[in-house]
Amino acid sequence: MKKTVIFLVALFMAAGMFAADATFNLATYNIRQLNDGDVQNGNGWSRRMPVLAKLIQFHQFDIFGTEEGFRQQLNQLRDSLPGYAYIGAGRDDGKEAGEHSAIFYRTDLFDVVDHGDFWLSEHPDRPGLGWDAACVRICTWGHFRHKPSGKEFLYFNLHMDHIGVVARAESARLIRKKIKEFGSGLPTFLSGDFNVDQHSPSYACVLEDGTFLDSYDLSPIKYITTGTYNGYRTDGFSPSRIDHIFVTPGVKVSRYGVLTDTYRAFEP
Repeated sequence: MKKTVIFLVALFMAAGMFAADATFNLATYNIRQLNDGDVQNGNGWSRRMPVLAKLIQFHQFDIFGTEEGFRQQLNQLRDSLPGYAYIGAGRDDGKEAGEHSAIFYRTDLFDVVDHGDFWLSEHPDRPGLGWDAACVRICTWGHFRHKPSGKEFLYFNLHMDHIGVVARAESARLIRKKIKEFGSGLPTFLSGDFNVDQHSPSYACVLEDGTFLDSYDLSPIKYITTGTYNGYRTDGFSPSRIDHIFVTPGVKVSRYGVLTDTYRAFEP
């Protein structure tokens, strides 16, 4: 399944926790890894990145997960977003090598209480392939404090495998296990590129024990003109949502949208 990021698309929501004591916009965005092929086709990162930064600022993302980004891309995006920082390690070595599932956040709005990374595999404490996966996959998590309210929450961001059916199902179960290990009872968000849509058995695995709910189902306001799978086409339509934001029960979702802003436009 192809990624959803040749044109600018993001899934976002506003979430109010603890009777709306803490309200913020949370998003997930596959930024598409840096490669020469995209440059040759006119879709290079240097062309996409400035528009992406403006999109984030215009739509006021307060905290958001990214998928596929290399360290160079993440640093460039951070430098284009004054007042933002990010957490996350490279999947290849747990440091800087390879794709990241990083989480960006506004430093004036959030404190990082703790953070870390683990791999979607039978051995989550070290880099390696999991189950029937085709690629090494990593999940980044953060324990955040919302400064205005003092409320705390957990946020997990990941990029599930595009091939491994078993790997996707087991990754969902691993996430739930990790959350229970925290034993905090804090509101929790899970976002990312799951590489399956809302009709897939792998999607159902995320929801199977009631730990998570789909923010799409909870939102009273939905702004969706297409899904998040586009096969690298800006003019296509798909009902498939392969990028998701899941929340634990008790989180109030006030709006949900799929943004299809594109950098393919005439200069003003």
